[in-house]
This record gives sequence, C-alpha cells and structure tokens, in this order.
Amino acid sequence: MGGADARIVRNTALVILALVGLRLVAAAFTPITFDEAYYWMWSKNLAGGYYDHPPMVAYVIRAGTLIAGDTELGVRLVSILLALPMSYAIYRSAAILFGGARVAATSAILLNVTLLASVGTLIVTPDAPLLVASSFVLFFLAKVLETGRGVWWLAVGVAVGAALLSKYTAMFFGAAILIWLASVPKLRRWFLSPWPYLGGLIALALFSPVILWNADHHWVSFAKQLGRAKIEDFRPVFIAELIPTQIAFATPLVFILGAMGLHALTWRRAGALASRVLIETMFWTIVAYFVWHSLHARVEANWFAPVYPPFVIAAAAAANLVQWKPRARRLVDFCLRWAAPTGIVMFAALIVQANTGWLSGYRRDATVRSVGVGWRELAAGIEAVRVRNGATCVLAPDYGTTGWLAFYLPRGSCVVQQNQRIRWVNMPEPDAKLLAGKLIYVDELRADGQTALKDLFTQVTQVAQLQRKRGPLVVETYGIDLLEGAKGDVLDRSPPPELQR
Repeated sequence: MGGADARIVRNTALVILALVGLRLVAAAFTPITFDEAYYWMWSKNLAGGYYDHPPMVAYVIRAGTLIAGDTELGVRLVSILLALPMSYAIYRSAAILFGGARVAATSAILLNVTLLASVGTLIVTPDAPLLVASSFVLFFLAKVLETGRGVWWLAVGVAVGAALLSKYTAMFFGAAILIWLASVPKLRRWFLSPWPYLGGLIALALFSPVILWNADHHWVSFAKQLGRAKIEDFRPVFIAELIPTQIAFATPLVFILGAMGLHALTWRRAGALASRVLIETMFWTIVAYFVWHSLHARVEANWFAPVYPPFVIAAAAAANLVQWKPRARRLVDFCLRWAAPTGIVMFAALIVQANTGWLSGYRRDATVRSVGVGWRELAAGIEAVRVRNGATCVLAPDYGTTGWLAFYLPRGSCVVQQNQRIRWVNMPEPDAKLLAGKLIYVDELRADGQTALKDLFTQVTQVAQLQRKRGPLVVETYGIDLLEGAKGDVLDRSPPPELQR
C-alpha cells in the first residue's frame, strides 16, 4: 500500500470512528422508541423466532445490555458498534469490485453519513443487523469474484444466513445471486460446482431455528410478514412515497450520486461486467419487489436497508471513476464535497429535534410519537398511582405502551399487554396471583372511557390522567383506570388475524 493509499485508509478510519462516537453519545441521552422497548423485552427471553421478525435484533440488544446494562445506551451499543465491521466490508467490497482506495473510502464514508445507517444503527430494529449482514453478503460475493475460490461460497452462506436471521427480506439475496451468475458468462460455471449449494445449505442451517419456531407456532410469523402485500389490495398511492422517503434516508446528495452511479453502471458500462452486474442485481432485485409491494401497501423507508451497500458503491463509482461532461462533473464534485457534512448536520438536527422539539417550535413532527421523550417522568407518575391504589399489575393495550412501561417502570414490575398474546408467546405467563388483585390499565385518554373493560371487570374507575410531554408540547394524555373484580381471564387470548383465516 502506497503512502497516499495509507493516508486515505487512516483518514477514512478516523472519520468513521468519529461518526460512531457521535452515535454513541446520541444513544446515551435519546429515549428509546417503542419498537426498541418491544425488542428489548424480546432480548430478555431469547428464542428461535418471534411473531414479527426473526430473532437477530434480540441477540444484538441482549449483547449490548450485558455490557452496558438495561439503559438506552445498552440497548443500542452493539448495533452502533457493528457499523465498524460493516464499514470494513463495504470498503473491501468497493476496492475489489472497482479498484482503488479512493472508491473504497468514498463508499464507506457515504454509507455512514446516510440517515439509514446513522439513525438506523442508533435506533435498533431488525434493519440494523440486516444492513450489516447485507454488507458482508456483498463483500463475500466480491471475494468469490476476485479469487475464484469456491470456499468463499461458504462465507456467503454464513452472511446470507445472518441476514435471514435479521429479516425475511434477505430471501431476495438468493434470487439476486442466481441472476448475477446467469448474467455473467464466466460465472456460469458455478452452477456446476458444489460450493454455491453448500453455501445455500449453510444459510438454511442458520435460518432453521426460525423455521422450527414457525412450525411450532402455526407458521404465524411467515403468514404475518409474507402476507403483507396482497394482490387484491391494489392501492398505487403508496408508490408516491418511495422516492421522497429514500431521498431523505439516503440524504439528498448521496441519493443523487447513487442514482448517477446506477445510471453509469448500466448505460456507460463503468467497471468490469461482473462487478457492474453484481451491484445492479443486488440493488434492483430487492427494489423491484418493494416497488411491487408499494402498489398494494405502504413500504417503510428503512425496509430498503439491504440495497444501501450496493447503492453507495455505485455512488462512489460515479464520483471517482466516470468521465462526466463538465456540468455533470460539477454536480458530482459538489455532491461529493458536501455529502458528509450534509449527512452529519441532518443526523444532528434529527437527534436534537427528537429530544427537544426545538427545531419545529415545539410542534408535532414525525418523531414525537415514536421516541419515548417524557416516558421516564410519565412512568414515575404511573408507578405512584399504582402504589397508591394497591394495584399488583399494569395492563396496556398495545405492544409499544407495554414495552415503554416495562423499560421505564421499576425493574421487575408486572407489565402485561392485555391483548395480542401471540406477541409474548416466548415469555413466561404473568403470575396468576398478580392478575387476580387490583390492576391498573394505561391507555391514551378516550372520550367514551374503556367500555370494553367493563365486560371483564365489575368495577372500572378512572383514578388519574397523566401527560407525556416533550418540552411544552403534550404528546399524549393517558387515562389510568383502576380495575377490580375480574369476571374471568383478564387476558384476551384470541388468535391473531393470520390464524383466523
């Protein structure tokens, strides 16, 4: 490695370490989201699968809390640190596929300044480990291409298996790899080799706990996720959300570079055929599915996580390899120069806004419902109401409220979601004695009260109204109901909709 390349590597490493450090600081003081609280509860009862997703997010959270405790930082610690191996995988992938330390460094930095990576590893969801695993899928496929050695297919199998343990979207990697091999003449020989099939068996073996869990639970998780977009539900309005949300999550300048890079790979044949086709198939196979999905149901912006590794490498190729006309060259240079500062400012602004509401003048925004600002104070008020009324357990109507209560109430408190019991099938049933006494029910204040509870209890009395606030903004007002005289089982054990068809 020459002196210039060594300097690029060093500077890239320092930038990425600084970005990871910034996320760790933000993680420590940003309250967890309701999804994170829910997945944190999973992490206390590890299993082969869960109602919503495969189990990797629970393993990641469990590892972090073993190090830093049941704190906001503990929940997020390992997810954020996984950006380091992710960055290495992207750097090496780009170096192998398109050559040169500059393309590699640009790819790694561009990925880290996207909101999908910066916020997506800070806020721990299944997409965080999926993004990391996707980076290694691309890296190991690049090693197959570089070395021609079949043993690298085993590493591909491990990476795909890890991706499948993160989210079911990873199943599209199989189709992408097949299209890649079929589209590049020199790679078709792998169809006659045992190595890709051995890699597939490894991926299947790693994914087998999820299959076994589903087999033991009426295939409910598969039914829930694979049945999201139904052909009969044709609602193309959702497709209009795709590009705006991806411009925001990629950050605008990275999005422009990525779009120009994909164009250059396809129409200007930048780079070797096998490298270009690998980037294109890893990107477009999953994007094609989400475009189809958006014709029937909403596609959340973070679901595109597995296409970001090839997308940023295409962006780096556009910035460093393609001979553009002067006007396009000026646009590329502008985007490259300001992509990192723009991404960092957007990340910082989002964290400040989520925690304080300053930037919107304390008005509502997209973060106010999901980030648990004010829940620590709210939970203290709920605990005081519980103690004052002698209640033995706290009931909630949804998984988000249940997760927040469990995280912010004193450890060991009895907290139970009253319905949707399939979500908690991996966890011990609540103590029947605790459910037999007085209970309190926490839900957003409703004009008609909790009428459904009156069929389950002889007495339902509202004993408090408490607010969750972000600064002067009242986010929600909760009614706290005291429940007495249970008429039977207080938990609704109806099967989920997926099992009622």
